[in-house]
Amino acid sequence: MSKHKSKRPVIWLAIVLAVAYYIVNPGRVNKVFDRISSSEQVEELKELAKIDTDFKFSSLNQSDYETYLFPKKEAGKEIIKHYAYSLQYDEKHEQADWVAYLLTKEHLSGNAKRKDNFRADKSVSTHSANVKDYKNSGYDRGHLAPAADMKWSDQAMSESFFMSNMSPQKPRFNRGIWKDLELQVRKWADKDSKLFIVTGPILTDELKKTIGDNKVTVPDSYYKVILDIQEPEIKAIGLVIPNKKGEKALKAYSMSVDEVERLTGIDFFERLPNKFEDELESKYNPELWW
Repeated sequence: MSKHKSKRPVIWLAIVLAVAYYIVNPGRVNKVFDRISSSEQVEELKELAKIDTDFKFSSLNQSDYETYLFPKKEAGKEIIKHYAYSLQYDEKHEQADWVAYLLTKEHLSGNAKRKDNFRADKSVSTHSANVKDYKNSGYDRGHLAPAADMKWSDQAMSESFFMSNMSPQKPRFNRGIWKDLELQVRKWADKDSKLFIVTGPILTDELKKTIGDNKVTVPDSYYKVILDIQEPEIKAIGLVIPNKKGEKALKAYSMSVDEVERLTGIDFFERLPNKFEDELESKYNPELWW
């Protein structure tokens, strides 16, 4: 009993110091809390900090994107970080649940050439799908993070051809409306300067069709969630499109981020301050994009 009581002043001192650190440097608050304790009191303080913080997207640097903008990591799944994008790999479906990356106006120019060097991703500890899985399957090796978004860097371009960045897409989808959406996103980046993009397949237990020896799941649909982080007009939009030839205009597939969360089960931007997350995810205005 006496030992238990003796630890409490130390815990509270740590919490006070953490809060003080947060006031000085809010961009590191999550990392500080994680080092101190996993107690319920600390978790509650983290939530209060998210509500009260004077958060600005303009204060984010490259190292902050993981802290604030990545989707919530699922237990038992692996986060893979490459030069220009990161992903959460789903071993059961042999592809990424999501791929996340920053796209800026500056990224739209560059001389890196596409070489189609598709290959397994050795960073995946459980081994990724491979090129043979797609051979004669009738499905394209559909990029999640597009190669055309990576021409600003030879390394980024090369790594976009890892099989962990691929998903089985019907040719008329991949070369049609999905390509159109990728082009539209680049137009938005050119106009709005800085976008954070999360994209991937919608993977559920109900999906039964697979390809290759590794049994790569064939998704019925794909999503993109796009967050414009260029102040002052911060906005977000989601799109979900069936894995088949497009039948509507892109705008018809748009929706709120909350709706994409409902369809995918993925918690996007869950580390943003609550007031920002709620506003961005629940509301969207397609007229601000098109």
